[in-house]
Amino acid sequence: MHAPRTFMVGIDVSKAHLDVAVEGKRAVVRFDNDAAGRAALAAAVAGAELVVVEATGGYEMATVRALMAADSPVAVVNPRQIRDFARASGRLAKTDQVDARVILHFARAMRPAQIPHIDDGRIALAALVTRRRQLIDMAVAEKNRLEHAPQAVAVLIGETLAALKAQLARVDAAIALAIEAEPDMAARRDLLLTVPGIGEVGAAVLIAELPELGGIDDKKLAALVGVAPMAHDSGAWRGQRHIAGGRATVRCALYMATLSAIRCSPAIKAFYTRLRDAGKPPKVALVAAMRKLIIMINTILKRHTPWSEPQQHGC
Repeated sequence: MHAPRTFMVGIDVSKAHLDVAVEGKRAVVRFDNDAAGRAALAAAVAGAELVVVEATGGYEMATVRALMAADSPVAVVNPRQIRDFARASGRLAKTDQVDARVILHFARAMRPAQIPHIDDGRIALAALVTRRRQLIDMAVAEKNRLEHAPQAVAVLIGETLAALKAQLARVDAAIALAIEAEPDMAARRDLLLTVPGIGEVGAAVLIAELPELGGIDDKKLAALVGVAPMAHDSGAWRGQRHIAGGRATVRCALYMATLSAIRCSPAIKAFYTRLRDAGKPPKVALVAAMRKLIIMINTILKRHTPWSEPQQHGC
């Protein structure tokens, strides 16, 4: 029987170091952000109730994997949440040690959700999905330059566009192979492809960048994606609700899927139309449809059943 987990940990991650604040200990301990340092860190925080790590442009991922391999529950939080929390609690100074203590304070006060286990297959898929997005962005930038480029430069831009197109095809093939190689990801893809508006690219984004899908409740999922309406009220005054935060890349994929679903899914189309007929602005109705769609997808993955249009999904 495992001993009860009784303490929280906050970790500030940089390229070279890991600054670690442990509940109940005054000193912030520094480890090197290399294989040996991460192994020592995992041993030092064994038995933690929750280890909270600030997302740091990818430098945190090796640490997260080392902690998970040591069976430590891990939460990864947005740096903006930590900054806002620090300001709200009056902690204006900023050093790595201070940041580690702020993250620990945030962990105790907010208790962020533990992230699902990240396996090597999903890490590889996430990297490929990110690379695909980078290639698209570079191609768009080159096409914008092409409009006003003189002939000599246009030829060079054309060569770059051809190279980007070729690499994009290779990345798409690699994404398909990465999903097919993992039975769990392949099963999730097959379920996602039954959803109106979700294609191969959208399915890959959801699998790679929203692993919580199918494993958390609907309200938390909507907030995680960034399609939950946030109140702006004060006393008797009721402000307009707005969405905020969330995972922008997932929300972008969901936005494109919802535009398609409004056209090809009777359930989503009826829901969107009902809101528009009730006087809701197009943007408000579209965000509500996005929230409806992701909740329906959440149910599909929870139940391991393909999409169906009848009323059982709540439309």
